[in-house]
Amino acid sequence: MATKGDLTKARLAESMLELIQTNGYSGTGLSAVIAHASAPKGSVYFHFPDGKEGLGLAAVELAARRFETLIAEAALEAGTPAGSIRAAIAALSAIVGDSGFQLGCPVSVVTLEMGAESERLREACATAFESWISPTAAFLESNGLAAGEARELATVVVATIEGAVIVSRALRSTQPLANAADVLAELVDQRCGTAGAAR
Repeated sequence: MATKGDLTKARLAESMLELIQTNGYSGTGLSAVIAHASAPKGSVYFHFPDGKEGLGLAAVELAARRFETLIAEAALEAGTPAGSIRAAIAALSAIVGDSGFQLGCPVSVVTLEMGAESERLREACATAFESWISPTAAFLESNGLAAGEARELATVVVATIEGAVIVSRALRSTQPLANAADVLAELVDQRCGTAGAAR
């Protein structure tokens, strides 16, 4: 059973995540997070003694878990590597489009803004990306690719999706994500098909 304090801490992390997505990390102040979360003024430093950086870490970790869940659900529902990629990108495309192109990937935002300034935030972002690359690589490996090739392709998949989200937001169009889905699905089909034929 979550305590009142646990719920407040979770609300603060959720608010930080949402505000990073819309305003960026640098544009998100603690007072805005407190107001957005409807939290007591002293709650930030009580739950996050290191202030904004600690809240940023919590937001990145929350985003990592959510996208990791999205990947797992896409793999489970679609069954095939190409189908899973299409399902994951479709889910992301809906998030980006339905938000009026205000929401994107908070991990990429924090990486770009703070990667050179905060080693803790850079490491958290690296861990987040790894949490998406590793299960994707494992899924590809289970579909016939050698470990090294699966890791390489999984990295390309995640990097391409991240870039497509950014371009979609800039162009205010989900077409870049749709294009990424088509190209990645074809690439994955080709690689996994070749691996299957070689077995």
